[in-house]
Amino acid sequence: MAQDYPKYGRIDGTIVMIGFGSIAKGTWPLIERHFDYDADKFVVIEPNAANHDALRELGLRFVPEAVTAENYRDLLGGLIEPGKGFVVNLSVDTSSLDLMKFCREQGVLYIDTVVEPWAGYYFDTQDNAARTNYALRQAVRDEKAANPGGTTAVSCCGANPGMVSWFVKEALLTLARDTGKDAEAPKDRDGWARLMQGLGVKGVHIAERDTQARALPRPRGHFVNTWSVEGFIAEGFQPAELGWGTHETWFPENGHSHETGCRAGIWLERPGAITRVHTWCPTPGPQFGFLVTHNEAISISDFYTVGAPEDPEFRPTCHYAYHPCDDAVLSLHEMFGAGRQQTTHEILDVDEIVTGIDELGVLLYGHEKNAMWYGSRLSNEETKALAPYQNATGLQVTSAVLAGMVWALENPEAGIVETDEMDHARCLEVQRPYLGPVEAHYTDWTPLQDRWEHFPEDIDESDPWLFRNVLAS
Repeated sequence: MAQDYPKYGRIDGTIVMIGFGSIAKGTWPLIERHFDYDADKFVVIEPNAANHDALRELGLRFVPEAVTAENYRDLLGGLIEPGKGFVVNLSVDTSSLDLMKFCREQGVLYIDTVVEPWAGYYFDTQDNAARTNYALRQAVRDEKAANPGGTTAVSCCGANPGMVSWFVKEALLTLARDTGKDAEAPKDRDGWARLMQGLGVKGVHIAERDTQARALPRPRGHFVNTWSVEGFIAEGFQPAELGWGTHETWFPENGHSHETGCRAGIWLERPGAITRVHTWCPTPGPQFGFLVTHNEAISISDFYTVGAPEDPEFRPTCHYAYHPCDDAVLSLHEMFGAGRQQTTHEILDVDEIVTGIDELGVLLYGHEKNAMWYGSRLSNEETKALAPYQNATGLQVTSAVLAGMVWALENPEAGIVETDEMDHARCLEVQRPYLGPVEAHYTDWTPLQDRWEHFPEDIDESDPWLFRNVLAS
């Protein structure tokens, strides 16, 4: 008997999905399940011929062209209906800012999972500061400030960035309840920031461990990952960056701050995908993660700032601490060691994965209970039963896209928003059925533990949660 899925509303007009890679392919059935819309008004823009057979098999209308800086207005303008519909941007090499501006001009709802630039920007731009997510995000925030309100455009709404910002709020309320504090959800941004400050939280790791694996060993010359290889390489090649908290007493020698914008982040003169940090997840316990740049590292530190941006009373440190699947780790070592990308890219298919989960959550640290991880522990086996065409990593992303679309449909005149600014309870209500176990785990681990005594490191024992101690030497 077919399952009766809740319908969250009707989307009138054309739904344009840009890209049909692993995330888009997994998002489509969720849109089909949970929205009413005219099937003949769903169209995919996909230039990659390798994905065209799948589109034909699914019976989906598609346009085999690339969205470029030169054609996006004509291409999208020929598909959308002003004042109706939804543009779901799940591609690489398309300017999120330009696309959301055009959609808002046309009165069409918009969502993406990352602030993406036009093709070539990540690798051809020589100024590392300009290649940071801080700079890309700030351009979107400047547009929001210049043109407030209007048609909703949801920026950076995947698993992370996206879902993890909702997890931070749930984690704060859980910590408040478990420490006997007021656990009522604040009404505004200042209230959330002061809740984090009052609970003594010094910072947040977006702490992830992906243990999904297949039986076949990774061949040399292949970059294997559980999600977009192109997306991972691009963000891994950007400088490592993080939100910079007020409790920090040391500044990295290769670090750089920003003189404009929200002032919440810093960046390091080093690629994020080879910059290691100490972190903790429930399954492995202590582990290394890569300090890969992500929008949420800046947006969370910015959202929870108390006081003036240039001289805050409180601000948390925040960064991604990512241990991808083992095949991806080996792929990164090979790529950076050789100084060039592999020619073959592979995404682990749900049917070839034989073991593993994607354990993705937020580690709130420095408070009276030391540290708490809150997040999703979704297995590939559970994913098979929940939704088609994706592994566990994919479903954590696609279900967040679904939640963001629901929120946008229910709040169509909210302007440009990040997930930190959305109703986390409503979004998680939509997303939670697809996340497997969502759990809170406390730990007494700190970055000063489990060090090798044979090789002294440059650490500061006055506060175990200083970034100086988190950064691996």
